[in-house]
Amino acid sequence: MTWPVVHISRAFDHDVAAVSSVAGDPENLPAWAGGLSAGIRQDEGRWITDSPMGVVEVAFTGPVELGILDHDVTLPDGSVVSNPFRVVANDEGSEAVFTLFRRDGMSEADFASDAHLVRGDLDRLATLLDERFPRGR
Repeated sequence: MTWPVVHISRAFDHDVAAVSSVAGDPENLPAWAGGLSAGIRQDEGRWITDSPMGVVEVAFTGPVELGILDHDVTLPDGSVVSNPFRVVANDEGSEAVFTLFRRDGMSEADFASDAHLVRGDLDRLATLLDERFPRGR
């Protein structure tokens, strides 16, 4: 069995290394991943965040420096949601691709809402990248 899926992509005017260094650093999640993180802290080597789903753990499975930003989110009930997220070279910039699965029990409306939130997260990431790595510098 497989779930329905949508691949959400966004081009960036920054190379894979720049995108990975910002997006793959858990401390930066509150600045761009609003659907996942309102605040983040380390607790015994684990990254813990207050999310709309409750307190969750976020773990990048990497290697992040190669643009593999896949991450597992451990929900309050102990279940784990794996989120594929890749950054690939696109000429002098890069393309980020987030894979969103419509898991069992998720309504079409909730799936569409999640996709909209991910697009917003990627837009915030683009703004953050432009602030951290201004063009022409």
